[in-house]
Amino acid sequence: MESLDIAEVLAGQGLRGDRYCSGTGHWHRVESCELTLISQHDLERASRRLAVGLDQGQHRRNLVVAGLRTRDLAQRRFRIGSARFEYWKPRPPCGYLNQVTGENTARALGPHSGVCLRILESGRIRVGDILEFEDTATG
Repeated sequence: MESLDIAEVLAGQGLRGDRYCSGTGHWHRVESCELTLISQHDLERASRRLAVGLDQGQHRRNLVVAGLRTRDLAQRRFRIGSARFEYWKPRPPCGYLNQVTGENTARALGPHSGVCLRILESGRIRVGDILEFEDTATG
């Protein structure tokens, strides 16, 4: 995992340079997501249950947002920077997380391990960009 200040997202493909976008590395197509997102709230919750922190990308999600919970994104479309996204599905944790941290990170994250997004419109996202909903919540 590598932290970036600016990233380019490509509609229908993913984050430029990410293994899912480039089709490289070890993974299964069924498990792929264009972009994965987790909230700072959910990371803090999981960190309270672990002996190690999750602030250096150990969670293996592409994007971390603050000020909301990932469940608030369900069935929504939104903009971050110049890119547009929509919620696709929950992203369960994988066992590889446990190898990365040496802890039971997958269990600590549990059902709060992030979500998969579809990229509707290519663009750039930057650290500090605001997530702006395009619609009102339904349900």
